[in-house]
Amino acid sequence: MERTQVIVAGAGPVGTMAAYRLATLGFDVILCEAGPNCAQDLRASTFHPPTLEMLNELGMAETIIEKGLKAPIYHFRERESGEVVEFDLSELEAETQFPFRVQCEQHVMAGLLAEKLESHPKADVRFNHRVISFEQSDSGVEVAFETPYAIEKIRADYLIAADGGNSIIRKWLGAEFEGFTYPERFLTLSTTVDLSDHIDNLSYVNYVSDPEEWLVLLKVPSVWRILIPASEDQSDEWLLSDEKKDEVFENLIGRSGVKTEHRTIYRVHQRVAKRFTFGRINLVGDAAHLNNPLGGFGMNSGIHDAWNLCDKLAQNLNTGHDQNLLDLFDRQRRAVTHSFIQAQTIQNKRLLEHSPDENHQQRLQEMRDVNKDKNKRLAFLRRQAMFSSLEEAAAID
Repeated sequence: MERTQVIVAGAGPVGTMAAYRLATLGFDVILCEAGPNCAQDLRASTFHPPTLEMLNELGMAETIIEKGLKAPIYHFRERESGEVVEFDLSELEAETQFPFRVQCEQHVMAGLLAEKLESHPKADVRFNHRVISFEQSDSGVEVAFETPYAIEKIRADYLIAADGGNSIIRKWLGAEFEGFTYPERFLTLSTTVDLSDHIDNLSYVNYVSDPEEWLVLLKVPSVWRILIPASEDQSDEWLLSDEKKDEVFENLIGRSGVKTEHRTIYRVHQRVAKRFTFGRINLVGDAAHLNNPLGGFGMNSGIHDAWNLCDKLAQNLNTGHDQNLLDLFDRQRRAVTHSFIQAQTIQNKRLLEHSPDENHQQRLQEMRDVNKDKNKRLAFLRRQAMFSSLEEAAAID
């Protein structure tokens, strides 16, 4: 039977990051992906400063920066009044080499890392390899894959499940996936029309509050992306129709007939696995937790999971298996997922909604007050940039 040290299931940004870091640390790794390539997922597009620092350790930060857009400034905007509360990550330049967000589609990074893995002497990349079963023992994990022509089995010391929100590995483990699903869906439209020509003082990242229809406006190198909520009673056919598209752009920039490059509907979840570690099998990224996209924490927190886990696996592979290290990974990343990622994304969504029950005006005033006070503003920037969550995790023992 074929043997390796670590199998990583899932070739998204989290899985490719985990596999590449382990390979650069000198460990044998096989990256397996059910699909024929790295999926062209359009959801995640923000790289926060700590993630850029991690990529820099792998020699990848400048490449991502070159392929993306630097976004030090982001806005919380009131659609009715036009008020803008502006935050500038440049204020953090004393503590990071990267005092900005980078706007770049997640599949760009995943594809670049997969290419590097394919030429790395310690790595092997296998597309069209779908996990169908696994057996765990005290000494390792045996994983069975369905390929186009056969069933293949590989034995490894460890298995990393980075196989997404519908993770088959999490399901086979019987891991409870606690939380809820928002009743509304999210609709994403993308266009090459430059929205900054129609909306004054538009930054690359904009969270727009509105009593009728809140939205998020994000710029990536190729397009502007528009994210809006969609109620349960709106059919998929209507949401993807030209009529709905024209309605969105009429309300946004006073134009109809705008060409879109993509139109996508998806459900949004706030869920966390009850455990992230199961012996020699560990969950990271969307396989371990899901959250709404407001703040750009999903992909970044998954990468932070992988980075933390790789530290622990490296120690185990060098000195022998120590379950206590993997339990520490579980405590650190699961605690932060609950206390920061879940809490902050829920709060970010509430800030955009106008609901009498949620007291939008009070939250808006709190945002203004934070922006005016330097100490509060810096603390807020560090939270939104995800430095605080990493520090919180590191403090857990």
